[in-house]
Amino acid sequence: MLARVAENVYWLARYLERAENMARLVNVNANLLLDLPPEYRPGWLALIDITGSRGLFDAREKRPEERDIVHFLTADLDNPGSMLSSLHSARENARTLRDVLPNEVWEHMNELFMEIKERLPEALSKRNRFNFLQRIIRGMQTLTGQLEGTMSHNDALTLLMLGRNLERADMTSRIVDVRSAQLLSTDAPGFQPFETIHWLNLLKSLSGYQMYRLSQRTRVSRSAVLEFVLRDLQFPRACLFCLKEVEHFLQALPRSTAVLGSLEEACSFLGSAQPATLDQPALHELLDRLQLHIITVHEGIAQSYFPLRAGVSGQSQMQFSSDERQKVTLFAETPSG
Repeated sequence: MLARVAENVYWLARYLERAENMARLVNVNANLLLDLPPEYRPGWLALIDITGSRGLFDAREKRPEERDIVHFLTADLDNPGSMLSSLHSARENARTLRDVLPNEVWEHMNELFMEIKERLPEALSKRNRFNFLQRIIRGMQTLTGQLEGTMSHNDALTLLMLGRNLERADMTSRIVDVRSAQLLSTDAPGFQPFETIHWLNLLKSLSGYQMYRLSQRTRVSRSAVLEFVLRDLQFPRACLFCLKEVEHFLQALPRSTAVLGSLEEACSFLGSAQPATLDQPALHELLDRLQLHIITVHEGIAQSYFPLRAGVSGQSQMQFSSDERQKVTLFAETPSG
């Protein structure tokens, strides 16, 4: 496998996961605003903070209102983290991987992208938004099933699983950080009855409410939700589960010793943490450190398997075109590890 192919597969998975997460966040936030009285509604700027794009949003001099924020997060091609930008990047990567991906995957991705691009302007109205974004989520889930169900379990699939799980861990930590800070900073009288709605919203952002009830068998509470979304070893969007999946797939690759060391540190750090017992400043510090661990793991993967891009932070990376890089042999006959 060539280094550019490995990189494109890895980022294909991250972009697909990012697009799906954005659709989930916008839909769930809209429902949260309907469930809360006006004085306790968090608004839409929290989604900008979750994606880490406040600087870009402010520089564009956009209004902090629902219409502008939803457009920025979903349809703005100048925002590299938007849903449409992520889908566009995923499609471009898939186009260069036609000899690696099953034909069904490329055809479905191309059709989905063209449909979304055509319908996006009218579909983002409040009346049509929910059904439209649900259609995108189902489309992303179909792609996930096609990739796992029709793709050979080779090095390409391994890189794909690395990208998917690292992106999930990253997004889950961001959602927990921003949503918990937003919740606990609200000390207005009478807010406590609505606290459960916020934690329920966090679970729904990760499609984790039903699995939470099945696992915890208790009411929704801060301590139980934090334990579930950060450290549960069975829920596929929990941070520790995702990191363990990255570890599992890395073990199948050569030259992975250094990355596995960084990953072991990340898993050990999160496994020994007690997020449910922390106040908000301490929880924020823990999640900041977790983010640094995730970035370190990403950089280790980049340095090991697509070194021409090593040193470039990958949290919102827009890839170079394939013409701008040389072909570098990957997984040559070298000792494993």
